[in-house]
Amino acid sequence: MSLEVALDRRARRRKRRKRRAPLLFLMLLVLAAGFGYWYFELKPSNEQVLPYLGNERPIVFEGEPFKQPYAMEGDQILLPFEFIQERLDPHIHWEEPTKMLIITTKDKVLRMQSGQLVAYLNKKPVDLQVPVSIIGGHRYIPLAPLEKLYPYAFTRHETSGVLRVEKNEYEIQQAHVLKDEEKVRLRLEPTHRSPYLAELPGGAVVDVLGQEEEWYQVLSADGISGYLPKKVVEQGDVRKVNLEQPAESLPVLWTPKGKKVNLTWEQVVKRNPNTAEIGSMPGVNVVSPTWFELSDAEGTLINKADPAYVQWAHKRGYQVWGLVTNGFNPDWTRSVLSSYEKRDKVISQILHYAYLYDLDGINLDFENVYIEEKDKLVQFVRELTPYLHQQGLVVSVDVTIKSTSDMWSRFYDRKALGEVVDYMAVMTYDEHWASSPKAGSVASLPWTENGLKGVLEEVPAEKVLLGVPFYTRLWKEAKQQDGSIKVTSKALSMPTAEKWVQERKLTPKPDEATGQLYVEYKDPADGAVYKMWMEDVSSMKKRMELVKKYDLAGVASWRRGYEQPAIWEAIDASLNAAE
Repeated sequence: MSLEVALDRRARRRKRRKRRAPLLFLMLLVLAAGFGYWYFELKPSNEQVLPYLGNERPIVFEGEPFKQPYAMEGDQILLPFEFIQERLDPHIHWEEPTKMLIITTKDKVLRMQSGQLVAYLNKKPVDLQVPVSIIGGHRYIPLAPLEKLYPYAFTRHETSGVLRVEKNEYEIQQAHVLKDEEKVRLRLEPTHRSPYLAELPGGAVVDVLGQEEEWYQVLSADGISGYLPKKVVEQGDVRKVNLEQPAESLPVLWTPKGKKVNLTWEQVVKRNPNTAEIGSMPGVNVVSPTWFELSDAEGTLINKADPAYVQWAHKRGYQVWGLVTNGFNPDWTRSVLSSYEKRDKVISQILHYAYLYDLDGINLDFENVYIEEKDKLVQFVRELTPYLHQQGLVVSVDVTIKSTSDMWSRFYDRKALGEVVDYMAVMTYDEHWASSPKAGSVASLPWTENGLKGVLEEVPAEKVLLGVPFYTRLWKEAKQQDGSIKVTSKALSMPTAEKWVQERKLTPKPDEATGQLYVEYKDPADGAVYKMWMEDVSSMKKRMELVKKYDLAGVASWRRGYEQPAIWEAIDASLNAAE
């Protein structure tokens, strides 16, 4: 072979090697990338971490971890106050400076003092294994007495330390790890690269909390929350919490049996009425005399109750709901509501009087209250109601319609009160009040309906009584020397208003804006103008139409003695007329 041929072959081999080098490099690069992807993306993590960031006593509420741990004292579990308030009972009450815990349910009041081993359940002493405690600046409540009050299952898992809390009738889908899986890892996040929390054997049962692409979020049998690949689990049955609930022990409360509540207030200022002078009131089934009134800042009640009145009412078939008022004194009210001892003093008096006079219910009429006492008023009603229900008494509360006035309207938490009491009387009157700078109706129909609708946004209709006025106001507009108009008024009962109109030979005319009869008169002697929006049978029938339209529980009228005799039959006929 010639030298030229040999050199040519050698040159061609070098060229082929040069062409193969990039291909080999590319292949090595692809292999390296594949290995890197496997190592960094697909290779399962073998790192194990502690669940719940190492918290030894985590609370898991229906699959969701709570921010604070529970505590242990001996073998007794204590729950953080914040957990109870946020997850179990938003109405749990902590009172400073006494460091007293108060829990109210439909029929129970539990009181526990920090550091004391005796609690009081409906005023009866109960021994505790551990007291309410302050640990690390946080309030902790012993679980044992709470298990009897709240419809929740509390399960502590010894292996994991988890306290699992679930409400009665809570339902959750379950699944199980495939039996041919020897062992699967419960991951912190929905990826194989995430550290694992625990290893579950084949057949292990878990709760399915949710899903994310190819992963299920699950809760293991010992309360550890994490992620499993969907391919290693199979859907199972639905698990439901079933607790044995104690039988209802409360007396059956009165209801009007197929009719509407027809309540009328009996105003008692100094002495009770002569019942012999009270005429027939067809349709009325409840009378509420204004008997009990706050008289000082210590919680003392004035008592004007009359046993003879109760006997008379019961003979007529009326329920008697004694009215309790705060005397409309905001300072006394603040003092009483701010102290458990004073609230309890008022409650004890109410219970005593209700028993002594054989009452059927209590009507609470707290008005002119500082807005800062809004929550404390609810707490007072929550503490009172279980005791009244235990005695078989109906509980009702009076409220105004919604407005921007702090001490007339905004201090009422109507929603919270409506959750506790049996009835709520909405006082839909005083649209134009006694000292109003402008003459106007006591309760025009549009104003009444709009106010009623505002309350119904927060309180169920089956608890609402429409408060109606049996009075009107006679307005006087007198021109002053400086040309201004001075407006004054005085309240008149229906008969007095009718007499005033007849004496002046006036004819009231329908006023479309208010839905009432309107009358106006100019006094020839001094030129003063008198105005009046009348309350009578026609206006009362229109108010009863509102009761029917919104399917309310009934009506409450202020007050007996201001009405025309024909009013009772008109209310009864309209209120209970067949559809």
